[in-house]
Amino acid sequence: MSSLLALTPAGLYCAAGDFHIDPWQPVARALITHAHADHARGGSAAYLGAAEGAALLRARLPLDATIETVPYGAALRLGDVDVSFHPAGHVLGSAQIRIAAASDVIVVSGDYKLAPDATCAAFEPVRCATFVTESTFGLPIYRWPSSETVFNDMRDWWTANLRDGHATVIFAYALGKAQRIAAGLMACGELPGPIFCHGALARINDAYRDMGVTLPTMQPVATAPADTDWQRALILAPPSAQGSTWMRRFEPCRTASASGWMAIRGARRRANVDRGFVLSDHADWPALNTAVDASGAERIWVTHGYRDEFVRWLNETRPGRTAISLATHFEGEHGAAETAPGAVESAP
Repeated sequence: MSSLLALTPAGLYCAAGDFHIDPWQPVARALITHAHADHARGGSAAYLGAAEGAALLRARLPLDATIETVPYGAALRLGDVDVSFHPAGHVLGSAQIRIAAASDVIVVSGDYKLAPDATCAAFEPVRCATFVTESTFGLPIYRWPSSETVFNDMRDWWTANLRDGHATVIFAYALGKAQRIAAGLMACGELPGPIFCHGALARINDAYRDMGVTLPTMQPVATAPADTDWQRALILAPPSAQGSTWMRRFEPCRTASASGWMAIRGARRRANVDRGFVLSDHADWPALNTAVDASGAERIWVTHGYRDEFVRWLNETRPGRTAISLATHFEGEHGAAETAPGAVESAP
């Protein structure tokens, strides 16, 4: 490991600054990369995050949580180290955390993507000696189409459903993915009809707007008039709503899943939806490699997903650099930024 950062039962810990990063258990001070539930967990005495994600942290953490924030790029002295937060491009307020001392610089990337996203700041490469990277989609088969293409396909599918007399439901994670879809559709031009959302999205939408993100009107389904014409509508809902009694009001409807897992043959069938859209808030294979190279790191610690495969690839193709696999408490996307539709296929 490193003199600056060690893996403990509570997660990654910096003794020189006396803080944990995205701890799995309650700790004295938690530095948070972003507001997803597997990274921002309740119970810690104090939290520090990026100012751009302040509204989301307050929405997702307990009401009595002590939360401090700092702007992207601003250096803060904690103990014997300098700490700063830099855009990760994952969701609103997501950050890479840079830890610097005289002898070392480590960047913990959290979750990140390099694809453009109107709802959050773009990923910013940060030079370091050690780069801690996720590898959720760390296989060569994962290569995302352009976001613009996906949003146009969504709009065309919505239009076709309307023509056929079906409501349109897209399942997407409530924090980040749903807002990205709504903003992306708005950028396509005039919408075929109104957008409604599950109640789980409403508070998150408000937090995005509080931070200055422009979103189209998304009325919560629960407040819609009794005579709402659902066949004209697009309904955004979390994956947990699939198969629930809440869905019955939209029948007849067609459903879709928006996820990086939709890149895998058979994933749509396992997800039991009519359409799969390949849209991820994580880096695909080319972006993972780009981010590692841009960091300039001599040491790469790989967490989540296809850790061993990505580590082997980096050690075989990056002479002079050393990659290691780092087991963490959360190893998949369950309850995080995407929902895996069962077991995924392996790369050839």
